[in-house]
Amino acid sequence: MTAWLSVLVPLLVMFFALGMERVESRLRESTVRPEELEELLDRPRPDEVRALFRQGTGRALELFRLRNRTPRSRRAPRRNKAA
Repeated sequence: MTAWLSVLVPLLVMFFALGMERVESRLRESTVRPEELEELLDRPRPDEVRALFRQGTGRALELFRLRNRTPRSRRAPRRNKAA
């Protein structure tokens, strides 16, 4: 019985370590840059705040990145022609 435990425990620890490495690599890929998050929180838009509240940081940052990807000429507010 002791011989089986002395073989089984190191194998379990090794498989656990390999599994944790896979989890860590996925987390490392999906990290958020602090500057990007700070900019999102400094100048939020209503749809980004709603997404942050309902769906979490990932969706809010996705909307934020889409907003930053659009050219500045498209983001300029429209003016009324009557004024």
